[in-house]
Amino acid sequence: MVKQLINLFKLRIGIIMSVTALVALVVTPGEPVQPWEALVLTLAVLLAASSAGAFNQYYERDLDATMPRTKNRPFVTGEIPHNRWWLLIISSLLLIGVGGAGFALNGIAALHIFLGAFFYAIVYTVWLKRRTWLNIVIGGASGSFAVLAGAAVVDPQLSAVPVLLAIVLFLWTPSHFWSLAIAQNSAYASAGVPMLPVLVGNQTAAKAVLGNTLLLVGISILPFFFGLGWLYLFGAVTGGGYFLLRNIQLVKDPSPKMAMSSFFASLAQLILLLLFAVLDSQLIG
Repeated sequence: MVKQLINLFKLRIGIIMSVTALVALVVTPGEPVQPWEALVLTLAVLLAASSAGAFNQYYERDLDATMPRTKNRPFVTGEIPHNRWWLLIISSLLLIGVGGAGFALNGIAALHIFLGAFFYAIVYTVWLKRRTWLNIVIGGASGSFAVLAGAAVVDPQLSAVPVLLAIVLFLWTPSHFWSLAIAQNSAYASAGVPMLPVLVGNQTAAKAVLGNTLLLVGISILPFFFGLGWLYLFGAVTGGGYFLLRNIQLVKDPSPKMAMSSFFASLAQLILLLLFAVLDSQLIG
């Protein structure tokens, strides 16, 4: 049952969102933040992201049943009953997360946490996913709001570095998800989901991934000119270079195997970027 709940609430995504929020909190210039504030931020982002993840599975049960990657999700298999009580639970998690952040932190941080969940649950899942290839582009703003939430705990006015990191997260999502969509092209096509590779083919989608990643890496370097140091720049260039290398290989061979290599490279790029941002701010800043 625990494994099914982890799956239902998409806790892996929630943890990533919480980490990005914490990184933004650490690297944003301003007065020191108390440990309890960091803990509240972490829990608030995790609760809101879990709420959005569970709603995604609640709303997409029919779609999940048609795809090999998602057919074992608990609402599909019946291991967790698909009833309206879950909408109450999902709403309560969001209310606790956002309300707690608003009470203990500030309204701007709470607003960003809410918008992150809203963009994933409503904008991406309900409005865009089944209608347009821009689904993951616009819906990808969800991750950006986690960065802005963390920064707002330190400074609600939002300085250049966290804004740039939020743009990085916005650009990271299409390259990350389109790589997965290339690997899962046939499954999305069978389900009728208009992911970019389904509409334009794997070769053209691979070129789109490369072009987007070039923009991503270029933007990821900019925080160096607004306060972060050489250590951050090393992480951004190293992770970005590795991701670009995998993208180039994907253009040459847009196969599912190479697409998954690109997908995992996107995770490595993000981890290196966030890790070296924290190291830079703590050891050099």
